[in-house]
Amino acid sequence: MLLLGLTGSIATGKSTVSSILSSPPYSLPIIDADIIARQVVEPGTSGYAAICKHFLPNTPDLLLKPGDYDEKKFPKGAPLNRPALGRRVFGDSEERKMDRGVLNGIVHPAVRREMYRQLLRCYLRGHWAVVLDVPLLFESGLDSICGVVMVVGVSDPEVQMRRLRERDSHLTEEDARNRVLSQGDVRGKMKRAEFMAGNGEGEELKNNLGAVMAKLGRGSPRWWAWLLLLCPPLAGLIGVWNYWRGVTVSKRWKETELKERAKL
Repeated sequence: MLLLGLTGSIATGKSTVSSILSSPPYSLPIIDADIIARQVVEPGTSGYAAICKHFLPNTPDLLLKPGDYDEKKFPKGAPLNRPALGRRVFGDSEERKMDRGVLNGIVHPAVRREMYRQLLRCYLRGHWAVVLDVPLLFESGLDSICGVVMVVGVSDPEVQMRRLRERDSHLTEEDARNRVLSQGDVRGKMKRAEFMAGNGEGEELKNNLGAVMAKLGRGSPRWWAWLLLLCPPLAGLIGVWNYWRGVTVSKRWKETELKERAKL
């Protein structure tokens, strides 16, 4: 089973690419880290309890007030007020970075566990490929388990911020800038990708995706997925090989980045 890592940055068109890949003629299963990240912090989960324990004493508006959410949908408690939480963790100050580290330490392990469970289900169902839709794919090290990485990017950060504010109208210009900066420069991610998916707009994007998927289909045919399903030891060996290759490539990139920074 081919693991296709899909990444980019906020408001670059990644969701558009994910939607196309989940629809015919591809119909690939999508494991969306953003969706999982919301699920693992819903009221009643251990992630929700940990976030409340750390942030609630200093963030009085951390939870939505009664009347601002559907109490039938959330019988176990008030959901998180995401804009309020975002103001606590997005930004360049040391305090914001520390809070962001705490939040990531709560959310990321829970997201990984659920992603691995979903990957196992996809493998057992015989899918020839599955998409890992992860905004921080490289930063989290999850690129190491992917056979192929595709990046959706735009060359101008101002375009990102404009799209983000159009999508999330409650964000101020500063909020939008902080969220874009928190996910790193997408142009750096574009250099590390095996495949690019344009800027997430128009027929050009669909044509680019069609060419990419045709190439991937030739390199990882459906019979190969069934062979790996019927022969778990072989699937395990291939998985170890892909992981080793991914770790090696990631290490080389980090070394290259350090050398480039040393020249500045």
